[in-house]
Amino acid sequence: MARRTDLPKYTVPSLSVEDGGAIAEILQDRLNALNDLALTLKHIHWNVTGPHFIAVHEMIDPQVDAVRAMVDAIAERIATLGVAPVGTPGALVAARSWDDYSIGRASAIEHLGALDEVYVGVITDHRKAADDTEDLDTVTNDLLVGHLHELELFHWFVRAHLESAGGELSTHASHGEKEAASDAGKAAKGAA
Repeated sequence: MARRTDLPKYTVPSLSVEDGGAIAEILQDRLNALNDLALTLKHIHWNVTGPHFIAVHEMIDPQVDAVRAMVDAIAERIATLGVAPVGTPGALVAARSWDDYSIGRASAIEHLGALDEVYVGVITDHRKAADDTEDLDTVTNDLLVGHLHELELFHWFVRAHLESAGGELSTHASHGEKEAASDAGKAAKGAA
């Protein structure tokens, strides 16, 4: 993530401009990740195929809407802290530390296997951001914790499609989106 060198001219009462700037920097990373997640979810929505198409297609849209609302809340919090949120595609691509989503048109189960990996990354980084803001700003921390509740719920929805009757995930040993998609697809074919 690119570091901001300029401090805001003002921030919220009881925070120093240094803390306001540091919190905004943490939030900008989350803004980038959630914008990317919303686009990835929509990409999956358009590219799922197979017998589980309609279930996954319809499951994804409410997640897109919720993630877009999270994006707006984070951008508004950054602005409240006295910093301009950056939501342009070029800035997102330049600042991100992750690769672009790698699955095109594929079965719903393959996409869910890859999406499991995406949610692991987003949730892990969101939890770190919540931890990093816990002692700095309770309002920002509360915002991030609320997002975690929804993100973890959506992750559970995804994982429910990947779980065997014995409780094991078809992606439990996977490393990366492509391998997770492949493992999920093989498990689905083996169960059929």
